[in-house]
Formats: sequence, structure tokens, C-alpha cells
Amino acid sequence: MTDVAVIGAGPAGLSAAINVVARGKTVRLLSGGENYLARAEQVDNYLGFYGVTGQELMHSFYAHAAQMGITVEKGRVANVLPMESSFLLNFSGDMIEAKAVVLATGVAKMKAVAGEEEFLGRGVSYCATCDGMLFRGKRAVVWGLAKDAAKEANFLADIGVQVQFVAAAPKEELNEGIPFLLGAVQKIEGEETVCAAVVNGERIPTDVVFVLRDAIAPSTLIPGVQEKDGYIAVTREMQTNIPGLFAAGDCTGKPLQISKAVGEGLIAGQQAAQYVGSRAE
Repeated sequence: MTDVAVIGAGPAGLSAAINVVARGKTVRLLSGGENYLARAEQVDNYLGFYGVTGQELMHSFYAHAAQMGITVEKGRVANVLPMESSFLLNFSGDMIEAKAVVLATGVAKMKAVAGEEEFLGRGVSYCATCDGMLFRGKRAVVWGLAKDAAKEANFLADIGVQVQFVAAAPKEELNEGIPFLLGAVQKIEGEETVCAAVVNGERIPTDVVFVLRDAIAPSTLIPGVQEKDGYIAVTREMQTNIPGLFAAGDCTGKPLQISKAVGEGLIAGQQAAQYVGSRAE
């Protein structure tokens, strides 16, 4: 059990994490991959850091967190389940329990395809290592949008799942015996459960579709979280409609700027720590 789990290690997530620790609470900082800021050639609008690259700025942020004893854990959060007094997070197949959660996931660039949300838990999964054993001896379409997707496809094949791998480009890590389809999943079909995936206009019979993205839309990650104009709805305290669940940064809406993300992360981290403290009293 940790006090606060922060999902996302960009400016908002790092800001939230250091403020949780500064208030004497424990934190786990979970990251799905490189932050988009690290790719920026030049940043001129963040106070005190004129003319730096995004990579230099992120290096400073990471160094600050490291000096406070915060470690960035690389992996993918597949889902978050609110419990009575805590949250359960599926993190790359491992279960993490936290008293509060801060979402700092940024903006999910890809929207759910037709049928994805409808069949979630009924033949659509976001974690092959979590749910793979349920489909031993059955057919699976693995849509490889994440960096480690080929490894998860290999794992499924190794435990006896009949895998077809779909991606926008070939993956060197993919085992030679796994059929590869160049393209994307356009639709997921079924009745009570999934029965097919449409790839490049072709209907492929399957029992499950593993949608392996680096980032998952918050509404899919945590069913029931309220949104407004496609972003997570929050109060001035960065509280969502779910008690103990806070959000900060680009996932809460425009402007999509570093200063906003850092400021919201500070508030979310403070409020999450305060929430945990109030529950302990």
C-alpha cells in the first residue's frame, strides 16, 4: 500500500509526486514512456529557463525528483479500480494499492475504435500479461501500438494463445511464428463477447482483441470519471468526481502548457496528500 500513486511522469506528474513527498506521504510514480516535452527543440515560455530544449528541461525535472528519493517506474497502467477506501491499479500485470491517485496522463492522441469500449472486459483487454491465461487455446488479435507490444504478443504465443499481430510497421522483437498484419484495427465486433476484429477492411475472427497503447484515455482507464469537452473534469482543487482521484496537466484541458501542468501538479499533489492525511485522522 502506498499513499499516492501518480500516473504519468511528465511535468504534471513529477510536480505532483514531489509535492506528495514534501508533505510526508509515500508515492509511486508510474510512467508509460517518454514525455512529449522531451522532443521539443526549444522552450522559451517556461519562467527561468529561456532557450532550453525540452530534453534539458525534463532532465532538470527528473533530477529534482531523484534528489527527493522519487523513482520513475516504467510500465503501463491498464486500469484503475476504485475500492471503498483505496484504489487498485493494474501496472504491467502487477497490482498496486494506493490510498489516492493523481492522473497526469497527458492527452491520449488516439480515440477508442468502434466496439472497443462496448466490449471492454468481454473480449477487449489492455494487458496481455494480465489476461492472457484466460484465452489459452483461443484466438487473439494483438494491436501493437505500444513499444513493448511485440513482447506481450510473444508471451501470449508462448502460453498457447493463437496470436495475430497488427501494427503500423514490422517489429523486430516479434517471434517469427506469429502472423503479422500491416495496418490497424478499425472496428471490434461481437454480440455477448468479441467475435471479430476488422483490420484494413478485412473481418478477422477472434476471441479477444488486446489493444496495447502506451497511453489509455482516462474514461477507459477509470470507468465513471466525468469528462468535459473531451478532458477530465476537475475542481479548483484538481479533484475529479471520484473521491481520492485527482488529475493535473494536459488531461484536464487547455492551455496545454508546461506552466499550467506544473501548477496543477502541485495542487493535485498537495490535495492528494491532504486527502490521505484526513482519512487517517
